[in-house]
Amino acid sequence: MKHDKIKEQIRENYNKLSKNLQLVADFFIENFDKIPFLSVQEIAKKSGASVASVVRFAQKIGFTGFAEIRNAVAKNLQKHLKTEDRFPLIKESEKDGEDILTSVANQDIQNINETFKVISRGDFKKTVDLIFGSKLVYTAGLGISFLLSRILSYQLNQVGVRSHAMQHDTSPFLEQALLMDENDLLVALSYPPYSIETLDLVKAVKEKGIKVVVITDKPAAPATFHADVSLVVKSENMLFTNSFAAISVLINAIATQCACRDYDKAQKMIGASNEIQKSLVEI
Repeated sequence: MKHDKIKEQIRENYNKLSKNLQLVADFFIENFDKIPFLSVQEIAKKSGASVASVVRFAQKIGFTGFAEIRNAVAKNLQKHLKTEDRFPLIKESEKDGEDILTSVANQDIQNINETFKVISRGDFKKTVDLIFGSKLVYTAGLGISFLLSRILSYQLNQVGVRSHAMQHDTSPFLEQALLMDENDLLVALSYPPYSIETLDLVKAVKEKGIKVVVITDKPAAPATFHADVSLVVKSENMLFTNSFAAISVLINAIATQCACRDYDKAQKMIGASNEIQKSLVEI
């Protein structure tokens, strides 16, 4: 059983769990790589539930008890735990402490490392498959997610994939969704504080039979329960806002993979775009 399959079992049963068991589910999903090293008592304390709730949680999602689910998680994390960081942390050798620039850089590097250690390559491939199988890719989000949705849409258009970033200043998302049909795809970005409007959009689009990809910060984020594919990207920041370093890397990776899937078309689009840009430059 792959580790992402265990997470999928949790997600599939999440809405059937009691509030107390959902606390345990949230802890498992958000601290997946720590589970093999924690006792049932420690998990109960950290999740705010009881020992009995941890055991019932394991049973509710298909395991005989806590020992079996912990062993399954440990077995399937071995490969990932052996993987070294792709990017080393920046060292500040001249000072005893880190300056703000170094601290922020280290946080972003950590976000990228953690994201690309655990992100499902299968879900990434499925996302690209859905993009290529759609007539038009709609992107949506609010706050920082709105800016990122525009970047994703722009990069997709640059490599020859028809995309439209849903604007929030013209009409509500739900009203814009009336133009969507089953041949389209919605890619929604949803980060804390999770927007009710984005969640309502994801629900409505899914009910219409339209495929949905959600990019968010954790497997148990509200929009993931209405998505065909969820891509979890870390966004921890020193401030109250979300960092978008790892999200930007993912967006670039999606656009690059799309370009590789249809290289000739991407090259033509990029070439044509460059020619247009040159014609706009004043001599």
